[in-house]
Amino acid sequence: MSITEELTNWRSEQKCLKAVEALNRNAFTAIYCPVPNDAANYIIKAATDAITVGFGGSMTIADLGVKKILAGQGKEILNHSDSSLSKEQKMEVMRRQLTCDLFLCSSNALTITGELINIDATGNRAGAMFFGPKKVIVAIGRNKLVDGSVQDAIRRVKDWATPPNAKRLNFNTPCAKTGFCSDCDSPDRLCRVTTVIDRRPRLTDLHLLVINADLGL
Repeated sequence: MSITEELTNWRSEQKCLKAVEALNRNAFTAIYCPVPNDAANYIIKAATDAITVGFGGSMTIADLGVKKILAGQGKEILNHSDSSLSKEQKMEVMRRQLTCDLFLCSSNALTITGELINIDATGNRAGAMFFGPKKVIVAIGRNKLVDGSVQDAIRRVKDWATPPNAKRLNFNTPCAKTGFCSDCDSPDRLCRVTTVIDRRPRLTDLHLLVINADLGL
């Protein structure tokens, strides 16, 4: 590792630790994970007693590689992104995710002051994050940390996350073609539900894993 990489990693670590400290002050259960494998191990251990595990369509969770492991342990995997599902089956899976034993997802942005910002097209992921599942684990890579306000975080999502996600999901939006947000009125617009979680929801066992690695969008 070069000196530049070492210093960059150190700086990112300080930002992650600051975010974890803020999240814990905000009544979340927040854990700093120096490497992605630490987050994967945390999830696998947390899933010990879970029968149903919901996946919120997160690239970060996919990067951690836990789905295959949990399926191998006999967990029922609730994955609405499965291409083999019909539209009706997909809707049923999304509804079941709202009451699963463990829901796994990421967040579009996390402020250094401990606020989670998410933008959804449907709202199933955002909804499951704050009410319904017995336990929720949100894994967040350092690339999603925002040293600024909630509005800065929303801007980060629309500038950096939504365009490539629209392209990945084959949505017919201007940003999927240009790579830039135009605050469109497209029927396929992804930016329909914006949520800010600034304190742990009162009845939700919500765990945040802040990872010192670039994961997801």
